[in-house]
Amino acid sequence: MARTALIAGSTGIVGNNLARHLVDEGWTVHGLARNPGSMPGVAPVSADLTDPASLAAALADLRPSHLFIATWMRRPTEAENCAVNGATVRNLLGALDHAPLEHVALVTGLKHYLGPFEAYGHGTLPATPFREEQGRLPVENFYYVQEDAVFDAARARGFGWSVHRPHTMIGFALGNAMNMGVTLAAYASLCRASGRPFLFPGSPQQWHGLTDMTDARLLARHLSWASTGEAGRDQAFNVVNGDVFRWSWMWERIAGWFGLDPAPYPGHPTPLEGQMADAGPAWAALAREHGLVEPDLARLASPWHTDADLGRPIEVVTDMGKSRKAGFLDYQATDDSFFDLFARLRHERVVP
Repeated sequence: MARTALIAGSTGIVGNNLARHLVDEGWTVHGLARNPGSMPGVAPVSADLTDPASLAAALADLRPSHLFIATWMRRPTEAENCAVNGATVRNLLGALDHAPLEHVALVTGLKHYLGPFEAYGHGTLPATPFREEQGRLPVENFYYVQEDAVFDAARARGFGWSVHRPHTMIGFALGNAMNMGVTLAAYASLCRASGRPFLFPGSPQQWHGLTDMTDARLLARHLSWASTGEAGRDQAFNVVNGDVFRWSWMWERIAGWFGLDPAPYPGHPTPLEGQMADAGPAWAALAREHGLVEPDLARLASPWHTDADLGRPIEVVTDMGKSRKAGFLDYQATDDSFFDLFARLRHERVVP
């Protein structure tokens, strides 16, 4: 059956990997972003999600059967996050009122259980491992507003929906606001070049406790699976790789890939935002020496987001039982996810 996808956020870590996967599966794929760039097999669509007129003009001639929403905008407060991100979903769905939509898939994340940036990992949280039936926290959260916008449109128009909640994602994308893998690769490269210690930046709970992550390629397969079969219709799913690990183990694995000795953990957070605050000139020098594609470290790494994930004062483990019971059985070893990403970053001359 011929399927046509519109991916909102096609240049991000989710959208980039999803677009590649759908193209490989034979879909017709349109990638929407303010600056969609060029990707093999993907028709670029340039539009501003905050501008209904821009969206209406850009999407007037498109008839997607499937919509994938993999983008969000950050504002200073959660109230502002709710307003802008709810509006973008409503604007997008409104601009596709003419389209024969069969399914809308929304990508959110574990802030559904952990709370928004303003209260991240604090207060009364559901017990781990997080399970889909644990529901919403009694706080403002733009994920909830996005969900409600999709649910309202689905009830009115009859299309199916799915919500996908990944943990921290690993995957290839540049200029992305939330990209731990690229950030750690840049940090390791700086440590190797300068001789500074490769020091785990996070909390004791993250160093010693169990955690998991999500490979963006596995998420792409999960999105395709849920949006094309009855098992995924009108369901919310967690989606992680399927293994668990401790950062005390993973940090040594990452260090070894870059030829580094991991520094002893000091027992307290040492945030990357501070460690990398003065690293811009050193990165620019590395870029000149090795002919790297991005000399501006600020456009490449997101230490603030990596600090938020690795600095959490609680264990974070995610249950995948609902997807498994519904038939999605894919598994991905997380250390291999990192290694695959690092190899591609080196091949693409993103890191030396």
